[in-house]
Amino acid sequence: MSFASVEFLLFLGFTLAATAFLERRFPERAKEIFLLAASYFFYGYWDWRFCFLLLFVTAASYWAGRESGNKAAFLAGVIVPLVVLGFFKYFNFFLSSAAALAGREIGALRIILPVGISFYTFQALSYVIDVRRGKIPVERDFIKLALYISFFPQLVAGPIVKAKEFLPQLHEKRRVSWEGIQWGVQVFAFGLFKKIVLADNISVFVDDVYHAPAAYHWATILLAAVSYSLQIYFDFSGYSDMAIGCAKCFGYDFSRNFNLPYISQNVTEFWRRWHISLSTWLKEYIYIPLGGNRKGKARQYLNLFLTMLLGGLWHGADWTFVFWGALNGAALCLDKVLPHKKGAPLRRICGVLATFTFITLTWVFFRAESFAAAWAVLRGIFTLQQGVCQPFSWSFAALALLLLCTLAAETRAHRQGAETVGYYPIANLNTVRGQTAFFILLGLILGLAYTGQNPFVYFQF
Repeated sequence: MSFASVEFLLFLGFTLAATAFLERRFPERAKEIFLLAASYFFYGYWDWRFCFLLLFVTAASYWAGRESGNKAAFLAGVIVPLVVLGFFKYFNFFLSSAAALAGREIGALRIILPVGISFYTFQALSYVIDVRRGKIPVERDFIKLALYISFFPQLVAGPIVKAKEFLPQLHEKRRVSWEGIQWGVQVFAFGLFKKIVLADNISVFVDDVYHAPAAYHWATILLAAVSYSLQIYFDFSGYSDMAIGCAKCFGYDFSRNFNLPYISQNVTEFWRRWHISLSTWLKEYIYIPLGGNRKGKARQYLNLFLTMLLGGLWHGADWTFVFWGALNGAALCLDKVLPHKKGAPLRRICGVLATFTFITLTWVFFRAESFAAAWAVLRGIFTLQQGVCQPFSWSFAALALLLLCTLAAETRAHRQGAETVGYYPIANLNTVRGQTAFFILLGLILGLAYTGQNPFVYFQF
């Protein structure tokens, strides 16, 4: 049940109405049980069998939390999600890699990757680790913990919501309200526009070029590489916006997952703005435990590199993802060596262009299905390959819209004297002007939407 489907909109409307009814007529427990059941229904819509896997991870985390003083229980609470993730996502990858090293052929098992497994296992880990560290109290209410891990807006593709951010909200009397719905529906629609109008239309061009790069002119291949940078941003930030909007309709708050990443002046800044929930998770639960920057420069560089290497592997069970992580890890280390000075506008513009160029080139390994395919794309660009020249209007339109929204966000932040934190064009739906703007957005979504089947990019992770 994709967010960008009629089925989900019907599911969301029913769930929202039922929740509003339950919280006004029945005790809080009825609402929690209903939302938990709705979340499992949402997850089981893909494959009901994996609901038992989700329940197993939840039960293991609950037990480990209750026994947090026991080191063996804590280790079990960490190992169980990692084993589940490792088996379903990485077993065939490690098996085939070992076979390649040994020069032998080993048949792969037919293992179905459960949707969202990378996200809910990380959330389970954050709970167990934070309880052990004493950062949050033990959650003795199984329903609340299960709802935290399985809450449907963030269940299948994030953002990765830490236990210390969401569990306290479940102990408050959060309510469905007109203000929350007004804000949440607009953010959801904004994300939907990013996904089915911008990302999905761009994906048609990107898929064609990446399928046969040898047939295209170098300028077209370069445009496709830039277009993928736009596609993955609009796709994943669109999903995050929709998740944040859904949660807000129910009265819950998720942190923003993107903060205009393509205006970053260096790679370090980029990873503070891109997929923020993953970046902070990796920093808090991998980089800092490895030693962070507390054990000298050489160790800091190694910790940065290893963290991004694991971040690449988290994204996908393929060596192209590992290499992508290694490239970003090396760039982060280089950032620590090079001085960063706040300079004139021209210096900042050069920094943004250089960072965007590097990120775009590394996305090639993220998008390509193999190293051979990635090298074919890069070779086509850098050898000034001749072939079919195909400008794609959606790419230029999406880039112009991104620049316009970035300018609007920067201008608004400057006027308010605040730091830029992304851009949500929220209108007051109690006014004719606000309603007009909102319905124009809906009209654009209906009129320009790509109607083919195109799942969210991060569903595969």
